[in-house]
Amino acid sequence: MSTSLISAAKASVKRNGGAVLGSLRAYSARPAATQEGTDRRKVTTQTIKKLYADGKPISMMTAYDYPTAVACERAGVDVVLVGDSLAMVALGHKDTSQITMDEMIHHSRAVARGARSSFLVTDLPFGTYQSDVTAAVNNAVRMIKEGRAEAVKLEAGRRGASKIDAIAIGAGIPVVGHIGLTPQTAVALGGFRVQGKSVRNAQALVDDALALQDAGCLAIVLEAMPSLVAETITKLLRIPTIGIGAGSSTSGQVLVLSDMVGIFDRFTPKFCRNFADLGPRMVSAIGEYNDAVREGSFPEEGVHTYAMPAAAEDNWRAYVQQQFGIELGTTKASPLPKTADLDAVKSSS
Repeated sequence: MSTSLISAAKASVKRNGGAVLGSLRAYSARPAATQEGTDRRKVTTQTIKKLYADGKPISMMTAYDYPTAVACERAGVDVVLVGDSLAMVALGHKDTSQITMDEMIHHSRAVARGARSSFLVTDLPFGTYQSDVTAAVNNAVRMIKEGRAEAVKLEAGRRGASKIDAIAIGAGIPVVGHIGLTPQTAVALGGFRVQGKSVRNAQALVDDALALQDAGCLAIVLEAMPSLVAETITKLLRIPTIGIGAGSSTSGQVLVLSDMVGIFDRFTPKFCRNFADLGPRMVSAIGEYNDAVREGSFPEEGVHTYAMPAAAEDNWRAYVQQQFGIELGTTKASPLPKTADLDAVKSSS
């Protein structure tokens, strides 16, 4: 390469700085730092680790489809979780254990389309990782490849550490652990109950958390446990904790979107804060629509409708009158003639 070309290349790099390097570093396996359609840099595992190291709270929110994912994206949520809670809040099941792997993949793909810069974590549903290590790894791989997730979440304590190790270390897939109240096995826990209320049970949660950290978890969700227990775990670990009903000392927080905006009709957990009450507003809006349709005030001509050009409209009116014997109104069409009458009109024209 000539000296002049080398000089020009150096000048270009100096002039454009990181922009040039950024474009060179972006390829199919390493997307551009800034996602298309957003000015926010992509949240990655490194982003999460840096937030934790800097002592900055990590925000996580559930999403179940494209619209809820877009809402989380626009709100600037760090981590979007496709939780198996969608079995209850989106699909109407009585608990989370009934959702399938195919259904979770379906919803994860939809969320991935909307959550472009947030980090995407998806639950492995009940029955897809409990049996053996091979099933756990295969289903984790499937969730990444087919569900477009960037990490998987498993509800598991010490007994699941070997599977998390195989996924996180063996397969290189980021894993978020989940201890405390684990909804997939709530029946075995005696229902949706707070965990770790005794010294013995609190110590068991600490042991679970340490085991999951050693197995290679990126972070651990702590659900429904006393604040002091969650604080203890958070201070003992070297990875982030994400609390849900675990107090304010965790590294971050997560809520079920349907709970926090008031659109789940069965119950609202004690730990949930209602940031909006959209359920009644949705019912009211749908009721108004229903009334408007029945009374004929929707759609309103000229407001919610499309028109033909004036000349074409006149020609169409004349054509319809001649061909079918129908007089078109300006706001509401008259009923079509019966088939026999229409055939008579056609034969006489």
